[in-house]
Amino acid sequence: MNTSEPGAFAPGGPMSAAYRPLTIGLLAIITCAAFEAMAVATAMPLVAKDLGGLTSYGLAFSLFLTGSLLGTVIAGSWTDIKGPRPALIVGLSLMVGGLLVAGAAGDFSILTLGRAVSGLGAGLMIVAVYVIIGQVFPSVAQPTVFGWLAAAWVLPALIGPYLSGLLAQYVSWRLVFVSVAPIVVLAVVLVWPKVKRLGAPEFPSMNPAQGRRRSVLGVFLAVGVFAAQWAAHGFAAPDGVDGPAAYLLAALLLAGVAAASLTLPRLLPKGSLRFARGLPSIVLNRGLMTLAFFGAEAFIPLMLVDVRGLDASTAGLALTGAAIGWSAGSFTQARFRFERAWLLVSGGALLTMTMTALALLASPAVPVWVLVVVWAVSGYGMGMGMSTSSVLTLKLSPSAERGRNSSSLQLSDMLGGVVGTAGAGTVYALLWDRNIGESTGVFVVIWASLAVFSMLAAVAGLRARRHETKTEDSKVGVALP
Repeated sequence: MNTSEPGAFAPGGPMSAAYRPLTIGLLAIITCAAFEAMAVATAMPLVAKDLGGLTSYGLAFSLFLTGSLLGTVIAGSWTDIKGPRPALIVGLSLMVGGLLVAGAAGDFSILTLGRAVSGLGAGLMIVAVYVIIGQVFPSVAQPTVFGWLAAAWVLPALIGPYLSGLLAQYVSWRLVFVSVAPIVVLAVVLVWPKVKRLGAPEFPSMNPAQGRRRSVLGVFLAVGVFAAQWAAHGFAAPDGVDGPAAYLLAALLLAGVAAASLTLPRLLPKGSLRFARGLPSIVLNRGLMTLAFFGAEAFIPLMLVDVRGLDASTAGLALTGAAIGWSAGSFTQARFRFERAWLLVSGGALLTMTMTALALLASPAVPVWVLVVVWAVSGYGMGMGMSTSSVLTLKLSPSAERGRNSSSLQLSDMLGGVVGTAGAGTVYALLWDRNIGESTGVFVVIWASLAVFSMLAAVAGLRARRHETKTEDSKVGVALP
């Protein structure tokens, strides 16, 4: 059966009889992804210490996102040509395989390899989920679906950091990775009965040759991003580099930046990098938001453990607060009835305020609960902005281009996370051996720098708003709520 249009199954809400099994399955997939993200972030300080990877700490996060970046590009072409089923099942296999590699790693470099493989699988899976939502659910129900997907983070946020902290601290951090794998398999089994009915679009927006060219561009982008990260990490090594090694790293850095700069504009909507109105600015807003948020969040547990002396399970409470705030923000956007792009502006503004607050309140004299509340507000802004950008992207995408545009949105999402975590990791590694690596100073520098990018995200939201108003007035494209 070729089901490619919203509401093709039956009318009704996401929990009506026709949609309930699929909705539950999608929620299960996102819940598993949330458990993985919350658990790994909480356990990583102990993992890095055990495997001697403190100076490579940021790579464990940025390489996951680099793999996700490649997965989203491949999935965008793949789903537009073949539908979401192949990307979903291959993504599942890679994500599980990467988790098992990370759980068995005896060296931090092997662990980062496992993280990259898991990221590749996650990128394939998330684009498939977006295409499934666009194909099956009526547009009026999609904000609610995205709100529920954000709510799927609540339970993992409440118990994931604490449980993973206990496992890492008292049993073995390896169980944090290994125990997630069977849950991911179960989630896909739940959703498969409905997903297997979904075919390719009736009129694909690209042919297989075009899809392969786009995938090749994705490989060049991922390799370029990886090369730039590796070179920056080499320059930031505690022992430093000089002579021929320094020249080689410089050449690698320049080649990586050049490869990324040449391929990225061809994989995003035209004008995304210059704040063009409409969909390009929606996609850019997404990348800037994730750059700021995930770059900051990766180092919050490390700061609480190393500077404040908290145990891993207690430090995870900050991530719990952010995830709960994220869910609340996503529920807010589902009930918004005015110009939806204002939520992109509000999300960027809230993120800017919280980043600035983190930098100002980093002193050990400030109670930990204050930082938890501040980061929860940051999560609220992300919940509003991220769900809104997903809804607007689907609304502005013809059915044959949902895969490509969802891929572009996720590509911006992942690349923002890569740049944020890799950049913050480089700053941390550079300052780690300069008498402030184990004080609040390095974290103040990281958070203050990331606040600049969240301000730019608010600007991108304004550019999206202008196009949204024009679209409604001129009746061009899909009507926006």
